Amino acid sequence: MDVNAGPGVDFVGSCMDMRRFANDSVEEIYASHVFEHLGYVEQLPRALAEARRVLRPGGRLRAGVPDLEVLCRLFLDPKLTVVERFAVQRMMYGGQTDPHDCHFVGLDFAIFKQFLESAGFTSVRRVPEFGLFKDTTTLKFKGKPISLNVEAIKPDKPVAEAAGAQLNRAPWWQAAVGGIVSGISDPRAG
Repeated sequence: MDVNAGPGVDFVGSCMDMRRFANDSVEEIYASHVFEHLGYVEQLPRALAEARRVLRPGGRLRAGVPDLEVLCRLFLDPKLTVVERFAVQRMMYGGQTDPHDCHFVGLDFAIFKQFLESAGFTSVRRVPEFGLFKDTTTLKFKGKPISLNVEAIKPDKPVAEAAGAQLNRAPWWQAAVGGIVSGISDPRAG
């Protein structure tokens, strides 16, 4: 499934709306550099909830996203030329070659794991690569892998913190945002 039609695309659609797939009907989902294109407020949690919904109990989500920690280290490398730093910046924010090629969230392992666990996934682990395709999940820049590759499992039994159980409380990241925002003064205030 892809938001754009093309070779090898069986279904055109959004990862936030997979109603064409029944609950508990998919053994495995492979998402290569998809989730960074979604806003973290509503879109990413919705897409992860959809992935969890369609996966069978015990099903696996394999997801690769740009590794923000690696990209930040690369960007700050004083040996990089301006052109090379610009290339790293494009990996952070998207190539912007079409309306869908923009990144709205930066993820390192801890942050991505928190999103996955908040959506009800378990056994979240980082893997060096998936060994399935030679795609963006295998991309290296200056010899360093730039993809954060993660596997997560839909549990056989619901977990207490599943996506549906969170609807009545604030998202996990809101406390961090509130703490940062509360420490900023409004320059218009006297």
